[in-house]
Amino acid sequence: MKPLLAPIELNPTTPATATVIWLHGLGASGHDFVPVVPELHLPDTLAVRFIFPHAPQIPVTINGGYVMPAWYDITAMNLEREIDESQLLASSAAISALIDNEITRGINSQRIIIAGFSQGGAVAYHTALSYPKPLGGLMALSSYFATAKNIVTHPANQQLPIAIFHGIYDSMVQETLGHQALNTLRQWGYSPRYYSYEMDHEVNMSEIKDISAWLQAQLK
Repeated sequence: MKPLLAPIELNPTTPATATVIWLHGLGASGHDFVPVVPELHLPDTLAVRFIFPHAPQIPVTINGGYVMPAWYDITAMNLEREIDESQLLASSAAISALIDNEITRGINSQRIIIAGFSQGGAVAYHTALSYPKPLGGLMALSSYFATAKNIVTHPANQQLPIAIFHGIYDSMVQETLGHQALNTLRQWGYSPRYYSYEMDHEVNMSEIKDISAWLQAQLK
């Protein structure tokens, strides 16, 4: 898998004391969620740095082999999704390297939050739950837990704060998959929060307000 492109980085006006690493969905780019940041209206005192990596350009089977930004190949669009798990693991390793770099830059691991939309959320699930140091949180937006059957979770993140956001009319990633992730995590002893909205495979202002409140609660 080709390396990630240089991520987009938005820095606070004072030295950063927290970081949110936010992964886009299939066919998008790191630019996708940049406009959301000002809409969060986070207080300056939180001093949050946002990092938006770009997925590598790879052929995607369900799109006729067309080369596009993707964290991994999807080979079949059944409910469970058939994916190239080795590519997902490679993307997860690249995101873990970004986390390592933030720690090197002086950010406490417990003030690093991993977020992802759709395909990016699947990578976020795997990365956050298997990372060997305690993180500040995980946000999965309109997503699914693609590696639930094979992941080896790390005890360091057994208490990880998790928020799942999903549209009840999602035609791309059915809400069933959001509930599936929720139930799996509960069975494993996690305490995720679940938010649902009257929307399709997208983000709306109600969700952005809830994301803001959740981020502020984790980083206060």
